[in-house]
Amino acid sequence: MNVMQRSNRARKMRGVTLIELMIVVVVIGILVAIAYPGYQGQIQRTRRADGKATMLETAQRLERCFTRYNSYADAGCAIAASLVGGITTPEGWYVITDSNAGPSTFTLVATPQGAQVNDANCGALSLTHRSERNAAGAEGPACW
Repeated sequence: MNVMQRSNRARKMRGVTLIELMIVVVVIGILVAIAYPGYQGQIQRTRRADGKATMLETAQRLERCFTRYNSYADAGCAIAASLVGGITTPEGWYVITDSNAGPSTFTLVATPQGAQVNDANCGALSLTHRSERNAAGAEGPACW
């Protein structure tokens, strides 16, 4: 083996240079910067489903009370009494209350809790006895 062949072999066996490593780190950083906000948005939408499902279930129970007692706020209606203190959703991301309790009306409000408080796009969700859906945040009804 001559000197020229050894020199070529030594070049081929070299490891990764610092510049190559820095380029990889920058590319990974860019990918994370693009993907992370989308991931956070998806997490918030998933948590929002927890509040919406509980509100819809509560509204159905209130409708059954209205059918039975001809009032959403009748003393025999257990769900109406539990709304006074608030109902925490199964995952704990929202607390459901009735901000407009009356014999012929209700307005359920799902107030975000914990990390879901950071959901500025939607904020508190609401549902009325007329099935009007809204949200306190910038997206409003689109949150539903």
